[in-house]
Amino acid sequence: MLENLLAVIREENLSEQLYHSLVGIKLTEHRVDQHGHLSRRPQPRAWANRPHHPYLREGKRPSQVTLVTEPNPNIGGILDRLDTLQTVAYRSLEGDDRIWPLSLPPKIDAAELASAGAGHQTDWLTGVKISYSLPDPVIHRLYSHYTADFDSVVAFKNELYFRVAQNFVRYQWLLTYLFGATPMAEPGFLDTLPELPQRPVRSLRYCGALPAGTPVTYTSLGAHLGALQRLAAAGDSAPAGPVTLKGQPTPQDFLTGGIGYLEFNGFDNTPFTANGVSRHALYFLKTFMIYLLVTPLPTTNLAAVLTAARQQNIAVALEQPDQPTQFQTAGEEIFHAMKTMAQDLHAHTEQWGAIDDLGEVLTHPELTPAAKIMTRVDQHSLMDYGLRVANAWRYQRLNSVALLPVYKDLNFRCQHFILMAMQAGIQFYQVKDEFGADLLMFTYQGVTQVLQERDTQTKDPRVQLRELFPELPEF
Repeated sequence: MLENLLAVIREENLSEQLYHSLVGIKLTEHRVDQHGHLSRRPQPRAWANRPHHPYLREGKRPSQVTLVTEPNPNIGGILDRLDTLQTVAYRSLEGDDRIWPLSLPPKIDAAELASAGAGHQTDWLTGVKISYSLPDPVIHRLYSHYTADFDSVVAFKNELYFRVAQNFVRYQWLLTYLFGATPMAEPGFLDTLPELPQRPVRSLRYCGALPAGTPVTYTSLGAHLGALQRLAAAGDSAPAGPVTLKGQPTPQDFLTGGIGYLEFNGFDNTPFTANGVSRHALYFLKTFMIYLLVTPLPTTNLAAVLTAARQQNIAVALEQPDQPTQFQTAGEEIFHAMKTMAQDLHAHTEQWGAIDDLGEVLTHPELTPAAKIMTRVDQHSLMDYGLRVANAWRYQRLNSVALLPVYKDLNFRCQHFILMAMQAGIQFYQVKDEFGADLLMFTYQGVTQVLQERDTQTKDPRVQLRELFPELPEF
């Protein structure tokens, strides 16, 4: 029903707008102490017991913290915000806590593992969730070409988003190969799962042995929503799938209100960048989403294709990290198709660079994150490596010349004001007025205050922030 979608995108000159689709990041990390043990300190006061904090939240385990960026059309903007949130998080940590750089946890005491109960290993994993949404003007422009096929723009929007979700399931194995970074666990962590191979893999997260909730189908939107509805009625709050539909309170509301955005679950943290997320990965993923959008689905046996794709993802996850994937030829075909699409849509230098570099990774498995991590193993453990990285990141954050490096052009007191506002759960944006001067926008519970740099030179930001936002809790 979405025939010739790529040709329509070209006809309407929508490539630039598609490149500015909104992307957001939800990054979960562990706090550890100076010895690399999971932190036993309470959650920092800045976000403790604040489930609606816009930026900093607790994770599933007491030692976890989750950083949440707003959706942003620019990769640079996303990473700038994530960098700022990492700095705010580090400067909120108490005692000697620091951030563990790997998705698999450090060595955990056997008693602590036992207290969590069997089958809860996935709760200890950290990772990245990516949100993705198409610009509304793009959806409406495309819809004008398909009004004969869809009763409403909502139905058309749902078809677009669900095609992306279905194709993501089909090709998730490629992302597991390119970005899998959980090759081995510390001794004791997976002792209750004896069926796992006793060797490194590309991704323990997707090896098929870890508990992952109740699988849901992606064969059609109706079947998917029906499965979610049945799980909700049964009180099962843990449906398992690589893509989550977002934007409506209940499954059936998607049919009338439409899918607002998609959330892609469970990418591994990378220890090779201080933000835990690779710039190249984000540029690639944004282009990959367009590829998923314009790629037709099989017209027959779709259920079998999706089932086979899930098994393919497990097979890739179980491959040895430094060995070529058994699906390399299929991967090369995908990269060839992506390059053709990128040519048709006049991709930018950044997109081409990401496609070329990750195409190189496809044919050189030693460049994958899992393989690179394995070169850091010492005596069957990553503890020394993880702690070295954690210490380096902590030193870098706490000893930078600027308090908030992204805002280094603002003076120290202004940076301190912004830091304390974000710690308190106040949303912050920096914009320019018509004369190019900085305007600082602070928003809390729907109230926005616009300040200039000179308005933030107080010695005690807490007092001024409480005056600006009287409903702000103590912090």
